[in-house]
Amino acid sequence: MIQSLLVRVMKEHIKCLIIGSGPAGYSAAIYAARAGLMPVVYEGIQPGGQLTITTEIENFPGYPQGVSGNVMMDELKIQAQRFGSEVRSGCVTKANLGIYPFLFTVDDLIEIEADSVIIATGASARYLGLPSEERYKGQGVSACATCDGFFYRGKDVAVVGGGDTACEEALYLAGLCKKVYMIVRRDVLRASSAMQERVMRCANIEIVWECTTQELLGDEHGLTGVRLLHRNGSKLDIPVFGFFLAIGHHPNSELFSPWVNINKDGYILTEGKSSKTNVSGVFAAGDVQDPYYRQAITAAGSGCMAALDAERFLSEILSKK
Repeated sequence: MIQSLLVRVMKEHIKCLIIGSGPAGYSAAIYAARAGLMPVVYEGIQPGGQLTITTEIENFPGYPQGVSGNVMMDELKIQAQRFGSEVRSGCVTKANLGIYPFLFTVDDLIEIEADSVIIATGASARYLGLPSEERYKGQGVSACATCDGFFYRGKDVAVVGGGDTACEEALYLAGLCKKVYMIVRRDVLRASSAMQERVMRCANIEIVWECTTQELLGDEHGLTGVRLLHRNGSKLDIPVFGFFLAIGHHPNSELFSPWVNINKDGYILTEGKSSKTNVSGVFAAGDVQDPYYRQAITAAGSGCMAALDAERFLSEILSKK
């Protein structure tokens, strides 16, 4: 108990704190460490980020045979550590960006003062909340058609959603798959007129109107189908091998929203083409500030940008002393 109390009141001061450990966080750590910023990375509740729950990654440069998300994140972590980044388990549970140095609490125990911070907490895909959805994650269930659609080429798949994102996912999959079912709970699409027209013209997209997903079906090898519940109470089973969620993402920005500017969907706003937020010394990288691309390669690139921006910020601070 005494030791716990001592830890609670002890403050640690670091130059560069990186919150999050996906491709944005680890790439930021690589660049920050090589610049001599001695970064400390807190991995958060999902070390490695969303890529650790996806299937094999085939579209990241440098992996001609593909690579699993877990292996890629492990290699990025090792590379960051090689240059001197300190990677720690734990979650940042409190933040105060209204004072300088910035103040953070980790796991409600350790207090950290930071001269600069890179927010790389990512965004979480919205799921339906079905137990069977969890069961088949990585075995047919995905929230990224661009990431995983290739594995279902020539097969029948389903997309849940009726907005622009769902239409984009369905059209992308239609170029790879035999047939794409769009599961829409209303009797109309929410997507823009242009998107609706493109979907309607696509011969291998079939819209299943006024249906919700009741259950995902499968076996020990993975997903085999989806059970739908129509608005009139009838049920319909559709055989599919891929089930893609396109009902939105939720950026993990709540902890910082009292200080940094966010848009109506919760994404952190950055200045121009930089990673700078409205708070000097606070930078954002990856899916927490990217509502458009949400790819590992773009997240890694923005992590590099954030580290370079942090380096310049700290150099300016030192030059004024």
